[in-house]
Amino acid sequence: MTDLSSGTPELFELPRERAEIVPGAVHVPDWLGLEDQRELVLRCREWALGPAPMRHVVLPGGGRMSVRSTTLGRDGAPYRYLRTGEHERAPDMPPWLSALGRRAVLEAYGPGSPDARDHRPDTALVNFYDAAARMGMHQDKDEASAAPIVSLSLGDACVFRFGNTQTRSAPYRDIELRSGDLFVFGGPSRYAFHGVPRILPGTGPAALGMKGGRLNLTLRMTGRAGPAR
Repeated sequence: MTDLSSGTPELFELPRERAEIVPGAVHVPDWLGLEDQRELVLRCREWALGPAPMRHVVLPGGGRMSVRSTTLGRDGAPYRYLRTGEHERAPDMPPWLSALGRRAVLEAYGPGSPDARDHRPDTALVNFYDAAARMGMHQDKDEASAAPIVSLSLGDACVFRFGNTQTRSAPYRDIELRSGDLFVFGGPSRYAFHGVPRILPGTGPAALGMKGGRLNLTLRMTGRAGPAR
């Protein structure tokens, strides 16, 4: 297995298997190929520069997040706390990214799932974690929709803590998410508390050219009526 302290894989690394962590929460290792990962990294760099630049967000309660974030689609709604300027406009949600989100839910749940048939993400959050960044346990409750959340990982691996729907504390599971991994949670796990207690520096593919850190894209349906604009 990979030596996470050095980021150097052993000669014969065993393939990782997909797993349903709890009902509704599915981990698919290595879902994105290297070329797709490279393309997403390039797009994230473009989004990070504007028109809604990536920044350390100050939450409504006054806390400053250690990750840097930006958003796509819906002018940032319902994530108004990500904006600092009154006239700052979030980039459009690209149709190809929405289609990727639908493919992800199909991969996780299968074509027979109603969630998979009807899934059309209209917004995305893009987070960058440096080696010291963390994400506390939280629920994704800003959306009016209870559609599944799609999470894509790029760059350094992380410890992803996936908990229960009642409390930030145990029981929870710690899962290693590596570059290219897909994690989808919906149904009975849609409002589970989750967070990132640790980044594993030096574990990202050198071919991505990221020079450290982790990018995470979460694709969501806001449940807002009408067109995105």
